[in-house]
Amino acid sequence: MMRIEGGVAVLTGDVTLSNAKRWLAEGETALKQGVTAFDMAAVGQLDSAALSLMLSLRRRAEAAGSRIEFSNLPVSLVSLAKLYGVDDQI
Repeated sequence: MMRIEGGVAVLTGDVTLSNAKRWLAEGETALKQGVTAFDMAAVGQLDSAALSLMLSLRRRAEAAGSRIEFSNLPVSLVSLAKLYGVDDQI
């Protein structure tokens, strides 16, 4: 689930391939509401779908002329990003 607190979208729960479409829809809604920060401190299990989500949201924001930030990235997500060579994009 994604909730918005003070202009920050807080992601809670697992971010995996099985629920990636829902996360993307929620993220797009948050972007339309003007959210520019996504807090991932409460993310549970994750897989490469989390990276895909982040990169997709970044592309959508940039296409709309906006910039977004991700904070409190889980260590496992940072490791996965390094493995795929996209750590400079998240």
